[in-house]
Amino acid sequence: MGKLVFMFPGQGSQYVGMGKEFYDTIPACKKVYDLASEASGLDIPELCFEENDRINITEYTQIAMLATEAAILTALKEEGITPAVTAGLSLGEYGALIASNVIDMKDAFSVVRKRGIYMQEAVPTGGAMSAVMGLDAEIIEGVCEKTEGIVSVANYNCPGQIVITGEKAAVEAAGEALKAAGAKRIVPLKVSGPFHSKMLSGAGEKLGEALKDVKIADEFIPYLANVTADYVTSAGDVKPLLTKQVASSVRWQQTVERLIADGADEFLEIGPGKTLTGFMRKINRDVKVNNIDKLEDFKNYVGK
Repeated sequence: MGKLVFMFPGQGSQYVGMGKEFYDTIPACKKVYDLASEASGLDIPELCFEENDRINITEYTQIAMLATEAAILTALKEEGITPAVTAGLSLGEYGALIASNVIDMKDAFSVVRKRGIYMQEAVPTGGAMSAVMGLDAEIIEGVCEKTEGIVSVANYNCPGQIVITGEKAAVEAAGEALKAAGAKRIVPLKVSGPFHSKMLSGAGEKLGEALKDVKIADEFIPYLANVTADYVTSAGDVKPLLTKQVASSVRWQQTVERLIADGADEFLEIGPGKTLTGFMRKINRDVKVNNIDKLEDFKNYVGK
């Protein structure tokens, strides 16, 4: 018997119109967007479906992405398709929490709305992120340690692609040093903050406070945390790991490798874009991977 993994993308793959076909076609998906509006105090269908500039601003992107992921997840659950294990990249970890029945969907929407605001407010200016192509993690880590200022690894995405984060000057200096060390390319990312750096510690602390009143289920489908690339098996570990995640490295490649080592043989990316599907093909081309972004993807997957 195979082991199906539901995986959820993070910020960066959002686009205007994401999820609209699900909203228009499947009543249960419409209810998800309406619930997200109620929990966040925003008009989520308007944010996701109508032309606007807010969709690319962190405090709005996060709730819009999660609502879309949760809507597609709901469509899958209606078809009786459930995962053996879940994982998500950064914001996507909240999609995994919903899919694993760790926290209530409405609570997840409320927390993620606050998470986006806290992260946006923590470092409104002065931070940067860059993708480093074609260099081993150990070399990148060493260069970051030697660079003056705040710079560290944000994301271990896949072989040959690691993202660094921190103060703009430090990220640029590390980029030059990494080019000299043999990096194929350094690609500055269009982001509104130095995510997953210690510059976001304050946002993590605020998030920890917001999580205090959130109920965590005693039993849930296994999921892997970004911070550890390991299974979370105790309800008591959920909130501390989510609090720490905001200012810690996302160990995505290590997460996928752990899942494959443990027998996962099918991965399904749920949400806008194909970012994680692309990473999967660089991590291990022998594992089956699908993605559901559009209604057509969903129909093809469930055999309708």
